[in-house]
Amino acid sequence: MTSPAPATPSGAPIRVLIADDQDMVRTGFRFFLDAQPDITVVAEAADGEEAVALARRVRPDVCLLDIRMPKLDGLEATRMLAGPDVSDPMRVVVVTTFDLDEYVYGALRGGACGFLLKDSGPTLLAEAVRAAAAGDSLVSPSVTVRLLKHVTAAPGTGAPVRTAPPTESLTDRELDVVRLVALGRTNAEIAAELYVSLSTVKTHLSSVQLKLDARNRVEIAAWAWQNGYAQPTA
Repeated sequence: MTSPAPATPSGAPIRVLIADDQDMVRTGFRFFLDAQPDITVVAEAADGEEAVALARRVRPDVCLLDIRMPKLDGLEATRMLAGPDVSDPMRVVVVTTFDLDEYVYGALRGGACGFLLKDSGPTLLAEAVRAAAAGDSLVSPSVTVRLLKHVTAAPGTGAPVRTAPPTESLTDRELDVVRLVALGRTNAEIAAELYVSLSTVKTHLSSVQLKLDARNRVEIAAWAWQNGYAQPTA
């Protein structure tokens, strides 16, 4: 599989839908995101049903969904917008107060390309939106490490990842990139650590995704953890 194409034409602002049942949260997210030169909020929803209807009508580039919402929770809304049975899936980032493994699993199984805690801060929120729009993913670092350690320690416990053998052997450099992804590094951090360009990192990740038949970097990282490639080098 190839990496998803960027969600917006070059130079166009990233169009975002915010769904949260708390008006103050929506206002805060909108205030910060609208202040970004490359992001604009185009719709808001106070419950899951409204979020799905608005998303299908407006077709935003990125949907930010809370989990605990009336009428339809964020996990079900994510499945309806981005799940494996959706012919034209949207990019969904789940943003929640609740750091629970079952929520992480449900969000990623449902097709979310990001999982962010509300206390992660506004900068990480904007980064998650940009990552989703670019076809990448961002999961709160603390969540990533705990999730993937759990996947490794207890395989078969409903982890939302596929870890099939690669269709083609990974190169040494690709394994370097995979290891750093598994340790929660961003693309920029990987580029700095390996002394390569950001575009080179993205090229390696596209190749790895194809070889592993991985839907996102979470599945790449899970493969690394399950196959012993996630330990820091000496």
